[in-house]
Amino acid sequence: MLGTLASVVAAIVVIALVLSAVHLLPQLRNPFAETTTVSTQPAILKSITQLSRYEAANGEFQVVVDLTKHEGILPGFLAGSETLFVGQGSVIAFVDFSRLKSPAIKVSADRKTVAVKLPKAQLEPAVLNVSQSYVYAQQQGLFNRIGNFFSGNPNSQQQVYILAEQKIQTAAAASALRTDAQNNTRSMLNSMLTSLGFQHVTVTFS
Repeated sequence: MLGTLASVVAAIVVIALVLSAVHLLPQLRNPFAETTTVSTQPAILKSITQLSRYEAANGEFQVVVDLTKHEGILPGFLAGSETLFVGQGSVIAFVDFSRLKSPAIKVSADRKTVAVKLPKAQLEPAVLNVSQSYVYAQQQGLFNRIGNFFSGNPNSQQQVYILAEQKIQTAAAASALRTDAQNNTRSMLNSMLTSLGFQHVTVTFS
């Protein structure tokens, strides 16, 4: 009995497969076959906003800090100091994508042209590389040397570190670092959007 039932089921399966092959029945789908779903969401906007921010340029700077202190009316050899400090540091320039919304990205109807409007590049706070920064020369008055000896901290250079970072930040702001960052960002977006099929890409900063 079971053998007969199995033979009938097998015959039905064979007939269904034959009819499907000659398109008399809807083709049967392999439940284990790979399927692909095409999303109609604006992938271009999602791709750009996922960046959040783009660190587009890094500048290395070296500055010299000349710090001179005078205390009261006493002569420099008694109370006073002069320090020449060489500071090495870096500043990162980046473009912020976090507030980028759909109005900032305009795509033509034929999806061949795209225009992207971004904020101007910004600068991160300067970071002093302590291992590569050093005191080039230092002179201290007699009282200062005695005071440093008893304070237990003769090598305190906090003030020159702060001044060096400030000078590096000023140098970065006056340099072409932000312009380079915008050019690098433009090149990156051109490459990315061209790979998505766009033929004309315009990137502006405001």
